[in-house]
Amino acid sequence: MNQTNSDLKTYPTIGVCGLDCGLCPRYYTEGTSRCPGCGGPNFLNKHPSCSFITCCVKKKDLEVCSDCSNFPCSKFKSEEDIRQFEGSSSHPPYKKIMLNLNYIKEYGIENFILKQKRRIRILEKLIRDFDDGRSRSFFCKATALLDINNLEYSLIKAFQIVKSEKIGSTNTKAKAKILKGILNESALKEGIVLTKK
Repeated sequence: MNQTNSDLKTYPTIGVCGLDCGLCPRYYTEGTSRCPGCGGPNFLNKHPSCSFITCCVKKKDLEVCSDCSNFPCSKFKSEEDIRQFEGSSSHPPYKKIMLNLNYIKEYGIENFILKQKRRIRILEKLIRDFDDGRSRSFFCKATALLDINNLEYSLIKAFQIVKSEKIGSTNTKAKAKILKGILNESALKEGIVLTKK
């Protein structure tokens, strides 16, 4: 593969390691701190020493680690290591890494991309219509972790409440509060904690 700094991978919203890059707050950041996704434009300038990219993409010409005959290799942490790492990460859905890669291995990346696009569309609506300037990371985490049907229901319910309470489109603080409450309620039903106490 003849790779340049702008075409390392076909699907930059899917991390080689299984992360949901398209659901990460840094992917939606404006300005120089914006991450282009895994292998996206200018990736090597942002992440010059990614050992997963080096092994999977540069050496083996693969899209994701689950395409490799050695998957899972020693680069992958144990479930216990992942749980310890979760709390310190800026993109906490690390527990989805192996689930994502195993899904790709079984059903193919194209099927995973379809699921991913559905989540990304929801996240983009959350950011566009409900972000108060402080909720983007919360929305990214919720979109990565919650059941897709619960996400869609939560969004519909939030729009209904906003409409019934006649909250103006520019009152993003009130809208964010409503949606975050609904998402937290959905998360608790799924046994997921979205906010730390």
